[in-house]
Amino acid sequence: MKICITTIGSDLDSQIDVRFGRTRYFLLLDEKGKLEEAILNSGVGAMRGAGIAAAQTISSKGVEVLITGNIGPNALNVLKAIGVKIFLAPSHLTAKQAFLEWKKDKLSQIQESTVSGHFGCRRGFGPAGPRRASRRS
Repeated sequence: MKICITTIGSDLDSQIDVRFGRTRYFLLLDEKGKLEEAILNSGVGAMRGAGIAAAQTISSKGVEVLITGNIGPNALNVLKAIGVKIFLAPSHLTAKQAFLEWKKDKLSQIQESTVSGHFGCRRGFGPAGPRRASRRS
């Protein structure tokens, strides 16, 4: 079984990312929690379709379980259609902690999106960080 955890860093001590489609990394683990691969998300700065592209990325790796901080409706529909089970983890957990919570059956499996589409799309959560609204005099 292959498990994917979305994180802000490339190792098991990295925190869960609150975004799926715009996560920094996809960590791929085996059923024992061993890190097999860390994939830098090429869609982190995409203007559109980041969730669907992310879903396709992990799907191509044979992922059966996803642990993430949030997921939008488009990515959720793609992943559900191919049978990926999706679990929600709090962002204060590390990947290792989230995996252990999942193994203990303490994470909630979700059936509906947890955020609207375009969550984290350069509105304070994007790759450039928080942005201030510009004011014109």
